Amino acid sequence: MNIKPLADRVVIKMLEAEETTKGGIILTAKSQEKPQVAEVVAVGPGGVVDGKEIKMEVAVGDKVLISKYAGTEVKVEDQEYTILRQSDILAKVE
Repeated sequence: MNIKPLADRVVIKMLEAEETTKGGIILTAKSQEKPQVAEVVAVGPGGVVDGKEIKMEVAVGDKVLISKYAGTEVKVEDQEYTILRQSDILAKVE
C-alpha cells in the first residue's frame, strides 16, 4: 500500500533517536527524547490551500526538522509514518 498525501501534506518517517550521549552514556527508552529529525517519504502536490498558493519546498528523500508534536501518526504495513502540513516543517537538515 502506498500513501499519497493531498494538498500541502507531507508523509515522513521518523529517524531513530540517539541511544547514547556524546559522552558515551547509554540512554534507556524512557529517557530518550522524541526524535525531531525525519526523512520525507511522500509529498503532496501543493496548490491552493485556504485561498493561498502553496509551493512545495521539500522533496522525497530530504531530511527535515519538525515541531515536536506535529502531525498525525499512522501505521501502514508495520511501518510508522507521520502525516503533517508543510508548514509544520521547521527546516531541512543537510
